[in-house]
Amino acid sequence: MADDLATAQSAVLVPSDEIPEGKPEIIGIDFNKEVTLDSLLSSFLTTGFQATHLGNAIKEVNLALDDREKEVEGDEKTFPYPEGRKKRALTLFMGYTSNLVSSGLRESIRYCVEHDFVDCLVTTAGGIEEDIIKCLRPSYVGAFTDKGVELRKRGINRVGNILVPNRNYCDFETWLMPILDKCLEEQNKGFLWTPSKLIRRLGLEINDPSSILYWAAVHSIPIFSPALTDGSLGDMLYFHSVKNDGGLRIDIVEDVRHINTMAVKSEKSAVLIMGGGVVKHHINNANLMRNGSDYTIFINTGQEFDGSDSGASPDEAVSWGKIKPNASSVKVCADATLVFPLLVSQTFAKRVNIKKEKK
Repeated sequence: MADDLATAQSAVLVPSDEIPEGKPEIIGIDFNKEVTLDSLLSSFLTTGFQATHLGNAIKEVNLALDDREKEVEGDEKTFPYPEGRKKRALTLFMGYTSNLVSSGLRESIRYCVEHDFVDCLVTTAGGIEEDIIKCLRPSYVGAFTDKGVELRKRGINRVGNILVPNRNYCDFETWLMPILDKCLEEQNKGFLWTPSKLIRRLGLEINDPSSILYWAAVHSIPIFSPALTDGSLGDMLYFHSVKNDGGLRIDIVEDVRHINTMAVKSEKSAVLIMGGGVVKHHINNANLMRNGSDYTIFINTGQEFDGSDSGASPDEAVSWGKIKPNASSVKVCADATLVFPLLVSQTFAKRVNIKKEKK
């Protein structure tokens, strides 16, 4: 019996090695003390699980922004495209899927663009059209349990628990078609359209400070959307092409050249990507052209068991050369609507507030 006990104890109570130096102790927020947003989010670093990943994401974004504010080393002070776009010591690529613009995260993304913290944006067709549509008509809070068959009868579309009336798209078509007519006239005179050029035109035309596209146009921040036709905007381009014997011809290859060249000419790069799919891969593949990004932050709920790029970890991207082997990288496995505003509060917003205080 004694031998059995000794065997069990030796199996359960395996002697511990010393924890490697520099590993912080797990400890969370103490609500007996005064708690602020800053102290709460600072405690995330030592909370564990995805809280620690968010804490690390905040740290990495701040390190990237510190690098971005340094002096540019080379002689080139601007990027070739868009013409006159100022080059920073670090190029920040931001990507987001369309559902996030359908949500209230649109305002957080717009804030980063409005204050010129971003050098390149990549999104899907919905990320373009939803931004414009919200300047025309609002969306509403619904429920994940709202029945599709009933909503369809009422002409209401559901994005998760967000409701988008069909009239929003009707107004979008009314607004968009005259602009496409003008674009076609310019094409007939020799102008060559790309997704990013059309998106910039839409940002200038909407002329609304609540818009992501508007501020991107103001600051000459390119917005690339290689899947531009995959949404309501594609429907409108289809309708317009049928009415106009072919309509606009939009060159996606020219835009691939522009985003890849931006990556190649960057002294350092950071990628901040919310969601997956074409948005995530398009940014990472551009950074492959420079042997990988220096900072990488993913925020998504994708899992890697099915081999999808959406759920792939940063380490998988290292194997492709899309992230540098010695780069700082973190993936926050969470709904971006929960964590991105918190990240913005501790990074971009703090820098804006510091500038205001100095002024």
